[in-house]
Amino acid sequence: MVVETELSDDQTDRVFHALAAATRRDILRRTIEREQSVSALAADYDMSFAAVQKHVAVLEAAQLIVKRAEGRERLVRADPVMIARARALLSRYESLWRQRIDRLDALLADDPD
Repeated sequence: MVVETELSDDQTDRVFHALAAATRRDILRRTIEREQSVSALAADYDMSFAAVQKHVAVLEAAQLIVKRAEGRERLVRADPVMIARARALLSRYESLWRQRIDRLDALLADDPD
């Protein structure tokens, strides 16, 4: 089985869009710690249940969380595979920028002024 590690441009856009809102980042953090029902998640926010459902839907579309039905409840948990893929992307960006800064530092060090 081949596991794709690179995110497509569309997947990257969905991940960054999902992480752009503080509420969605908090939902992701909470579901990393443990699986929770959407109702339990919604109880901790000063917004409607429907608004929390929309945040969950954005995270689900970005594949950062997985939602499953258990009876009448919808349980949500973070998807560690997608989180790892997003982290790998950010690590590549960090490496790229560190290399650029190192080259700039070297150029400045060579400058006699």
